[in-house]
Amino acid sequence: MFPLRDENPTFLTPWVTWGLAAACALVWLFVQGAGTEPALSSSICRYGLVPARVLGTAAEGQVVPLGPEWGCRLGAPGAFHTLVTSMFLHGSWFHLIGNLWFLWVFGNNVEDAMGHGRFLVFYLLCGLAAAALQMAMTGNPLVPMVGASGAIGGVMGAYVVLYPRVAVHLLVFLGFYATTVVVPAAFMLGYWFLLQLLGSLASLGHEGGGVAFWAHLGGFLAGVVLVFPFHRPELLARHPYYGLSRPSPRRFGRMR
Repeated sequence: MFPLRDENPTFLTPWVTWGLAAACALVWLFVQGAGTEPALSSSICRYGLVPARVLGTAAEGQVVPLGPEWGCRLGAPGAFHTLVTSMFLHGSWFHLIGNLWFLWVFGNNVEDAMGHGRFLVFYLLCGLAAAALQMAMTGNPLVPMVGASGAIGGVMGAYVVLYPRVAVHLLVFLGFYATTVVVPAAFMLGYWFLLQLLGSLASLGHEGGGVAFWAHLGGFLAGVVLVFPFHRPELLARHPYYGLSRPSPRRFGRMR
C-alpha cells in the first residue's frame, strides 16, 4: 500500500516540511552526486551514522566495506554530528523519493498542529530516537545508517495520534493489478507499523545491511509520545477532523 494523499486541510504554510524535503534533495544531488560513485560512498563514510564509531567501539582507520568496490575507512571515534547528518543522506533514488513522499503526505498536517519551530525540534528528536534504537538493536555496529525514514516515522506516529480517522487515499498493487482505496489513517499507519515490527523481529541477529526497521520503530514510537508536549491545542482545534471524535466525512472503501 502506498499513500497518494490525505483529506486533511492545512492552515499554516508548511515551511519546515518543505525545507526538510529540499535539504534532503540538495544533499542527494550536490553531496552524494545523485547516487554516483565515489560521491555516494564518500558521503556515507563522512556523514553516515556508524554505530561502532559513535559508541567508540571501532578502531580509527578500520575499514567498513560498502560493496564489492567501495568501503569506508573510519575516522576517530565519536563523530556525534553523524546522528544528525545521517538523517539527510540516502542510499538511492527510490530511498529518497519514497521518504520525501511520506514526508509530503503527512508532514504538513503535523507541522500545522505544532507550528514551525516546534515541528523542527520534534522531527530532529524523533530522528535521534530512531538512531538510538537502531544502534541498540543492530546485529552489526559497523553497518552505516542513512536516511530520513526514522524521523519521518516520528511524523507518522504523531499523525496517527492527531488524525486517526482522517481519510487516506492508497494505491494498492494486487499482482499485476493496481487499484485505489480510501482508509482511515489509523488503518494505514497501523499496517505500516506492523510491517516494521515484523521486519525488526526478522532482522534480529542479522549482520548485513538492509532496511533499518528498528529505526522506523524508534522514530514512530517517539512521535507517538512526543506529539503530546509538542502539539499546540489552539492550532489543532482549527482542524475540522482530529482525534477520535472528529471523523472525516469520507465513506471508506474502494474509490470509483
